[in-house]
Amino acid sequence: MDSISTSSSSACPLTTPQWNLDRPFLTGHFHQETKSSSQVAASKGFSTDSFSPGNEKAIGSYHASVQELIVIDDLLSALIGIEGRYISIKRVRSKDDNFAFQVDASMDLALQESAKRLFPLCESYLLINQFVESRSQFKTGLVNHAFAAALRALLLDYQAMVAQLEHQFRLGKLSIQGLWFYCQPMMGSMQALSVVIRKASANNFLGSAILNLLQSQAKAMAGDHTVRSLLEKMTQSASSAYLGILERWVYEGVIDDPYGELFIAENKSLPKESLSQDYDAKYWRQRYSLKDDIPSFLENAAGIILTTGKYLNVMRECGHNVQVPVSENSKLMSFGANHQYLECIKAAYEFASGELLTLVKEKYDLLGKLRSIKHYLLLDQGDFLVHFMDIARDELSKKPEEISVEKLQSLLDLALRSTAAAADPCHEDLTCYVERSTLMKSLSMLKDLEANRSVFDGSDLEEPVSITGLETFSLSYKVQWPLSLVISRKALTKYQLIFRFLFHCKHVDRQLCGAWQVHQAVRALNTQGTAISRSSLLCRSMLKFISSLLHYLTFEVLEPNWHVMHNRLKTAKSIDEVIQYHDFFLEKCLRECLLLLPELLKKVERLKSICLQYAAATQWLVSSSIDITKIDTSSDGALGMEKLKQLKLRKPSHALKVDAENASVTDSILKFEREFNSEIQSLRPILSSGSRAEPYLTHLAQWILSVGRDQ
Repeated sequence: MDSISTSSSSACPLTTPQWNLDRPFLTGHFHQETKSSSQVAASKGFSTDSFSPGNEKAIGSYHASVQELIVIDDLLSALIGIEGRYISIKRVRSKDDNFAFQVDASMDLALQESAKRLFPLCESYLLINQFVESRSQFKTGLVNHAFAAALRALLLDYQAMVAQLEHQFRLGKLSIQGLWFYCQPMMGSMQALSVVIRKASANNFLGSAILNLLQSQAKAMAGDHTVRSLLEKMTQSASSAYLGILERWVYEGVIDDPYGELFIAENKSLPKESLSQDYDAKYWRQRYSLKDDIPSFLENAAGIILTTGKYLNVMRECGHNVQVPVSENSKLMSFGANHQYLECIKAAYEFASGELLTLVKEKYDLLGKLRSIKHYLLLDQGDFLVHFMDIARDELSKKPEEISVEKLQSLLDLALRSTAAAADPCHEDLTCYVERSTLMKSLSMLKDLEANRSVFDGSDLEEPVSITGLETFSLSYKVQWPLSLVISRKALTKYQLIFRFLFHCKHVDRQLCGAWQVHQAVRALNTQGTAISRSSLLCRSMLKFISSLLHYLTFEVLEPNWHVMHNRLKTAKSIDEVIQYHDFFLEKCLRECLLLLPELLKKVERLKSICLQYAAATQWLVSSSIDITKIDTSSDGALGMEKLKQLKLRKPSHALKVDAENASVTDSILKFEREFNSEIQSLRPILSSGSRAEPYLTHLAQWILSVGRDQ
C-alpha cells in the first residue's frame, strides 16, 4: 500500500487541489466544438445536450486532438468505476463476476488501443471496491474485515492518484500516453489483488483460507518485489485479527472466535466428566482438535498451539487461573521472516506444560494415586484381600445378579479398616463393582485391546452355565478431574481386567491350599493302597502351576513394568507424556499378563477351572477313601484341622476301603489327572512358540512346563 502511494506520488508530485468545479477546464478548441459556454456542465465542462440520450455525437466526428481529451476524461471516470460518454461499463453475470468495457466504434483506433490498455486497471478497481463492500459485513469474519480495511486504505491512495491525474488534466498537462505512464506502476498491484479477490469470492473464503491465499499469491509474485511487498503487507494486515484470536488461546487457553475462523475446533458436547464415565471417551483428543484450514505460516506449530491451549484450559477448569507471562516482544500481533512468533509459541507451550505438570503432580498427587491403585487393583498389598475374601465368601459365591453390591462395599470397608490399608488416605476412594460376564467375554467386547493381535472370537467362547461373583467381582476407584486425564475410565477398565485375572488366580490358589491342607492332615493315617497318595501328587502339581502363574504375573510383569513407568513419570515433561507412559504401562501389562493372547488365555482359564473342580471334590475324595462318616470343613473347603487330628481308625481291617468301593474315587482322581496333564501338554507348544516371539513368556514357559515332570 505504502509503496504504491509513494510510486504514484513520485510520478505525479502535485497534491490534490481544491478546484472550482464551475470553472471550464478543457481547451479552447474543444469549446469551439460545443454549442455554447453557458451550457457547460458544472462537473464536467461538457454541454448539457451531450448528456442527453440520443443527442450524443459520435466521437469520430471530433478532431483527433479533441477525441483524446474526451477519452482521457472518460478514462478518469472509468478508473473509479463511473461510466463516461463514450466508454460504457457492463457487469457480466458469471461465475467470476467480470466487468466488460466498451468504447465507441467510431473512436480513433490508436485511442481505442490506448484506452483498452487501462481497462484491466479499471476492472481491478471495481472488483476490489465490490469486495470491500461485501466483506465488511459481520458474517464474513474478522480476517475479512481486516483485509477489507487494508484494501479500503489502498483504494484511498488509488483515488488520490486519480484525483492528481484529473488535476493535471484540468491544467492541460495530461496526455493519453501520460495517463498510461502514471497508471502503469499501479496495474501490477491491482491485478494481483484482483486475482486474490476473484478466488476468495468464488470460494467464499474465510479466516485462514484468506491468509493462505494471500501468502500463496505473494510467493507467486516473487519476481515483482513491489507487488510481493504489497501482498505481504496485506497479509500482515489481514492476519492481525487472526493473531489476536490465536494469542488468547496460546496465552489464556480461551477460544474467543465468534466467526469460527481459528484452526482449532471446540466440541462442547464432550464434557470432562465423560473421562471418568465413558470407556470410549474422546475428550482429550476431540474436545479441542485441529481443523483442515491451518494458515501456512503456522502449519508446523499447529500441534504445539493446540496443546498449549489445552493445557491452559485444563488449569482453568481446575479453578487455577494462570496466564502465560506476556511481554511486548512476545505478542503475536505480527509474523515475519525472523519467525519470532514461533519462539513466542514455544515459550508459551513450555510454561503451560510445566505449570500443568506441577499442578497434577503436587496439588493432586498423581503418583500417590497411582501407588494407591497399585496397592488395591494390582494386589500390591494383599492383607486386606485375604481378610475380604474370608468375610465375603458367602456373598461372592452367589450369582452376579443376586449379589448385593452394598453389602460387599460394607465388607470391603471393614476389611480396609481392619488391615494396614487403613493408613492409606486414598482407601476411601475404593469401591466394589460386579460385572455380568466372565473375563474372556469382557475382553472380547473391548475391541480396541486386540489391535494388531488375534481377535477374541465371541462365538467361540465357552461361557459357563453358571458363574459366581468370584469370576465377576472387581474393584473400582473414584478419580476426580484433572487426574481423570491420566486415570480415565479406559485406564481403570484395564486395571480392572488385570485385577479380575489376579483375583481369580488368588481364589484358585486358596482353594488348592485348602485341598493341600486336607491331604496333609491325613498323612498320619495309613493311606497305602488308596488313591489319596496319587491325589496328593496331583494337588501339588496344581499348586505349583498356580503359584508359578501368580509369581510370573506379580514379579515378572507388574513390578518391573511399574518401576519403569514410575521412573518415566518422574522425568516426564508434559501431561501428554504422562498419559503416554501410563497407557503404555497398562498395554504392556495386559499383553504380558496373557490377556491379549486369546489362545493362551483360554488354556490358562481351562486349567484354573480343572483346579477348582478338583479342589471342590477333595472333601469327597478323602472322605470316600477313609472310613469316616463326615469331615467338617472350614473356609474354602478345607477339612477342620482339629477334627482331623482327633481322627482315629477303629480297626486296622476297616481302615482302608475295599478295592470295589475305592474304584470310583480312583477313577475320579485319574480323570482330573488326565485332564490337567492334557491341558498342560497342549500348553507346551503354545508357550514354546510364543516365547520365541514374545521373550517375556520365557520364564513362564520354564515354570509351567516343568509342572508335569514331577509326577
